[in-house]
Amino acid sequence: MNKKQKMIKMTAKRAKARLNKHTAPTIKKYVSKGDRAKALAQEQAEAALSANKPSDEEQSSVEEVQDTQVEPTDTKQA
Repeated sequence: MNKKQKMIKMTAKRAKARLNKHTAPTIKKYVSKGDRAKALAQEQAEAALSANKPSDEEQSSVEEVQDTQVEPTDTKQA
């Protein structure tokens, strides 16, 4: 190989090395449409449960007050 051919070979090697450089992946893993829908449904269900919990606690406290009021009247009748 003559000098000119060696230079061409080396520049080709350098260009190939530049193209094949490893870079860290910046794109997230693909998530299918069905998986995204499942995740969204789960988040909405959790949000609905968390929204319902305070009202359930209020109802249970109201029921407890009503139960305590009903119990003495039952004992008086018996």
